[in-house]
Amino acid sequence: MGEVQKSFPLFPLGLVLLPTEVVPLHIFEERYRTMIGECLEENRPFGILWLADDGLRDIGCTADVTQVMEQMEDGRSNILVQGGHAFRLLKRIDDLAYPAGEVEFLDDEEDADGDEEAAAEARESYADLVERVTDARPSAGEITALDAYGMAATIDFASDSKQALLELRSEDDRMRMVADLFAQTMKRLDYMEKAGERARSNGKVRF
Repeated sequence: MGEVQKSFPLFPLGLVLLPTEVVPLHIFEERYRTMIGECLEENRPFGILWLADDGLRDIGCTADVTQVMEQMEDGRSNILVQGGHAFRLLKRIDDLAYPAGEVEFLDDEEDADGDEEAAAEARESYADLVERVTDARPSAGEITALDAYGMAATIDFASDSKQALLELRSEDDRMRMVADLFAQTMKRLDYMEKAGERARSNGKVRF
């Protein structure tokens, strides 16, 4: 069992945060203003949990405030946060001014040998996708420095896919999953390009 922390601040949101991922947040509710204010004052993280259409997930990711971009006179603020560590919500705590819970920080399983082939495939697929979108291919050194979370954090995947990735406790499994997601994304880009060509040609395929 991983480290357990009580009264950990929680922020249920309609998004999934991955470790290393950076996202902007607009803080406007009074309870979350209080929470973020305490986190900044005490230099501590809070947890983001995905509030999906069918309910709140119990596995989330810690978030550290890396920048306060704007502090408004009425107390609202715009901040940047970065994902840190996966955790599991064990039970809710209702005696604070904001949502909180008892959480367990999740450790990864030890992969016996490490699936180097899966990692290589994932990094090659990631490089192909980045080159496709930006016309610039990352260097081998840049790609090697990234783990599965690091690569996935730069791509706008659907929340259910990101949640499934967050819940995996093996880096080998995560590498296999992101390789599949990158391949699916390439196929969608191919389809969108072909659909755009058909639209420009009045629905007829040009030969």
